[in-house]
Amino acid sequence: MGALEEQHRRYGDRVAYLIVYIREAHPEDGWVLEENRAAGVAVADPRMLSERAEVAATCALELKLETTIPMLLDDTDDAAASAYGGWPDRLYLIDAAGRVAYQGGEGPYGFDPDALDAAVRAELAI
Repeated sequence: MGALEEQHRRYGDRVAYLIVYIREAHPEDGWVLEENRAAGVAVADPRMLSERAEVAATCALELKLETTIPMLLDDTDDAAASAYGGWPDRLYLIDAAGRVAYQGGEGPYGFDPDALDAAVRAELAI
């Protein structure tokens, strides 16, 4: 997140940075990771938006996610995740015309803030 925070500071007056919290990647009633259990992370897959908001806030606290980038919630119908294929995490740049100008690889291994930075600079022609 540090690299994204830095980009947000640099380009935030020209580019709207948003974090969209989508469905929980490893809920207890889904695909459970033993590392999560060992770390004490155990959440049920939220069924209502209020539950998703609570899980998002809890995850942000547990990950010590300190950011000035606004966070939005995908609704429980997972419309944003379905439209953008963002699960479990992915970086996107949407241009001024509303088209995808950059789509990063699937996270966490495809999470490449430097590639996003290059796409932003190209889009801004700087």
